[in-house]
Amino acid sequence: MSAGARPVDTSTLTLAHSPDPDDAFMFCALERGAIDSEGLRFELVQDGIQSLNERAERAEFDVTALSLHAYALLAGRYRLTSCGASLGEGYGPVVVSRRPLPEGLPRGARVLVPGERTTALLALRLFAPKVETEVVPFDEILPALVQGRAEVGLLIHEGQVTYAERGLHRVVDLGAWWGTKTSGLPLPLGVNALRRALPEEQQLRIQRVLRRSIEWGLVHRAEALDHARRFGRGIDQAATERFVSMYVTDLTVDLRARGREAIRAFLERAARAGLVPAAVPLDFVPETAR
Repeated sequence: MSAGARPVDTSTLTLAHSPDPDDAFMFCALERGAIDSEGLRFELVQDGIQSLNERAERAEFDVTALSLHAYALLAGRYRLTSCGASLGEGYGPVVVSRRPLPEGLPRGARVLVPGERTTALLALRLFAPKVETEVVPFDEILPALVQGRAEVGLLIHEGQVTYAERGLHRVVDLGAWWGTKTSGLPLPLGVNALRRALPEEQQLRIQRVLRRSIEWGLVHRAEALDHARRFGRGIDQAATERFVSMYVTDLTVDLRARGREAIRAFLERAARAGLVPAAVPLDFVPETAR
């Protein structure tokens, strides 16, 4: 092997992410082979976040998107990357209703939620500890509200930017609420995680490649957005661009101290409320030269 040449792996790593515009934007370069993958080969798999959380319990994937809530329960099996996270800067999952609720959630209200281990539900339980919930697939919540089959729902993904045009009313934006409780910290929602069983050197390379893919998308924005629109589930170009801009930011490239503090603060508050185990280890893959 010549000096400076990268070792080549013969195995294929599985990389799972949700079929949403922001994740598609982040991994466009990797899917298209547009970046140096350092000899790593990836098989990309798309699945809904609740399913990914469940499949993570069985460690099905080498690299996976996870709800931060799920990571808190599975930290013994996974290690966090410092890139690829989704954080809401003053915005996040939104509780919406069919009719205005100026006094907030009424006592006994039943809220449709997208999954037991989603960070959106964890944030909702911090906001309203005694709220009653019913789990349904995330993409069925908005239609259930519009069709009158439910009165209140918790929206994630593109529903956050389209609910008003469907005649629904915001009860609370959980990202905005979180910001008021933490002097403006962003609300950490999704993270990328690697199986701890992977060799350390391989983990370092994977993290570099993931970051390189995100950076490529931000530089080649038009091309990455065109790819992301395929995953927008009916939303138009403007909504896709808005959603991607919300959740692919500088903190997605690198959490830095502020993003890590947001994760720490959120998990500590959830632990104090008895919603996740105490002392969840925030173990990040170390940084190396890019």
